[in-house]
Amino acid sequence: MGREPYMTFTEHLEELRWCLIKSLAVVLLAFLVCFYFSDRIVAFMIAPLKRTLQPGQGLIGTGVAEAFFFEIKVGLVAALFLASPVIFYQLWRFIAPGLREDEKRLVIPFVLFTSLFFLGGAYFCYWGVLPVAFLYFIDQYRSLEVSPEIRIGEYFTFFFRMVLAFGITFELPLFTFFLVRLGIWDYRFMWRTFRYAIIAISIVAAILTPGPDVASQILLAVPLTLLYLLSIGVAYVWRKTE
Repeated sequence: MGREPYMTFTEHLEELRWCLIKSLAVVLLAFLVCFYFSDRIVAFMIAPLKRTLQPGQGLIGTGVAEAFFFEIKVGLVAALFLASPVIFYQLWRFIAPGLREDEKRLVIPFVLFTSLFFLGGAYFCYWGVLPVAFLYFIDQYRSLEVSPEIRIGEYFTFFFRMVLAFGITFELPLFTFFLVRLGIWDYRFMWRTFRYAIIAISIVAAILTPGPDVASQILLAVPLTLLYLLSIGVAYVWRKTE
């Protein structure tokens, strides 16, 4: 079997529309579930910060409906993570018409490993990075003898951007594998451009991390650099041999 019949630009847009509709439908269903359990999700979400605060300290709200909209945003973020396998599958369906038959058989590994790496990166941030970041930031308050009063909206922004940034960056070795197998990428090019990659990583870390905090940028840039080096190894091991 060869490639599927050539699709016109309009047909590609129609396929993209249906992929987006299906993804949004699954996210909506996941949101209803996550919103029902929003109290537990919020407790899980703020646990890394609470462990660094003194007894009696916690998040504050400054608006009448801020807590309600906070729960909605938490439910949406949790829904995105819960629905991520379906989103990755719809992404694969959109790009599949341009692939060969042997490449299309990678659909299950693609969906499985993209989901695992995405969720794994987010959990690594939650378990390993956020406690260190919060410890550093809260210590800055204590060094100034100031009691931290952190708004729930600001905490959500920081938490979401950090977790999402790590989830996305942990996909780098996996996408390197697929690009190498498709003949688009190779380890020699990645090694030659390493110094430029460091500059790009610094820029990406500055964009993805909230605010001008140098500490959070370093906490993202260091793992991203290690992931780039790991990706070079992945590209070398799985390089195409003639």
